[in-house]
Amino acid sequence: MKITRLETFTDPFVCFVRVTTADGAQGWGQTSTYHADITAQVFHRQVAPWVLGGDPRDIAGLVRLVEEREHKYPGSYRCRALAGLDTALWDWRGRQEGRSVAALLGATRTSLRAYASSMKRDITPEEEAARLVRLRDEQGFDAFKWRVGAECGRDVDEWPGRTEAVVPTVARALGPGVAKLVDANSGFSPARAIAVGHLLQDEGIVHYEEPCPYWELEQSAEVTAALALDVTGGEQDWDFNIWRRMMALKAVNVLQPDVMYMGGLTRTLQLCAMADAAGFTITPHSANLSLVTVCTAHLLAAIPNAGPYLEFSIEGPDYYPWQQDLFLGDPFRIEAGRMAVPEGPGWGVEINPAWLERASYQSSELEA
Repeated sequence: MKITRLETFTDPFVCFVRVTTADGAQGWGQTSTYHADITAQVFHRQVAPWVLGGDPRDIAGLVRLVEEREHKYPGSYRCRALAGLDTALWDWRGRQEGRSVAALLGATRTSLRAYASSMKRDITPEEEAARLVRLRDEQGFDAFKWRVGAECGRDVDEWPGRTEAVVPTVARALGPGVAKLVDANSGFSPARAIAVGHLLQDEGIVHYEEPCPYWELEQSAEVTAALALDVTGGEQDWDFNIWRRMMALKAVNVLQPDVMYMGGLTRTLQLCAMADAAGFTITPHSANLSLVTVCTAHLLAAIPNAGPYLEFSIEGPDYYPWQQDLFLGDPFRIEAGRMAVPEGPGWGVEINPAWLERASYQSSELEA
């Protein structure tokens, strides 16, 4: 059994990957979103040449081979491209065996509690509260995340006083019996982050994401040590040495890997096992409705140290126009605040042929 062709279908935001083996069987995956056109070039230059002709059943071995052959390029783009290979091979395996990826992993859950994740900062506290309350009442969400501070804001808020206004306004509007989460996106110094953290605790917030610049682990550790709520982070990280250091420092309480930033499911599973051994919960980052949320659902259905919910973006065409019509049907349907883990073979979703027809195309093939 050999990999004979690797194809990419790309726009600037999304790159789908199709793997084909010698018997004509296929699987679909995706690289990480954003600058996907660049990631596609990395994929064909630094991933595909090493795995064409390889055994598609040996996913971990092929991932390791790319890492070894491209050891001088260990950075984010290599992992973002590697995710396309890895996720396509998991889909290929699931389709071959007629089972979902979750089933391949021994999943025990068929649906997941979702938290409605707001990406917006250019929204007033009152407007944010109103739309989250509407989602609570219409779709049954009982967990929500909204934004505080400014992204990498150096203690400068999105506008003066917004954090102090949006926290109590939204928290009180949502009321009791609802899990409340906020994301600071690396916005605060430790002192400011701790002060905001006390406000969050007073308002019943249970999850405080990336309060300090994520690359400054000691700063995050200072905040974590000072507060009683869960400080969370790790969405940007892919290097296992950083993860080990994060856990050793107890920089956060909860780890948030992104399957696509990590380089795919295989490397994410390795991290989940490390975290489980060290006593850490995994609540992954999945901030858009591309394949990342589907893959994350399969992961959370199976790992023993899964957090209590799946991140589920609530942003539509006004914020994410590029995520429209990627798939046939609606794999992201929410019922009573929960998303079903797709049950079909592989990832259980089908890419929209109309989207593929519009995409830029490139192929790498095994020479005869």
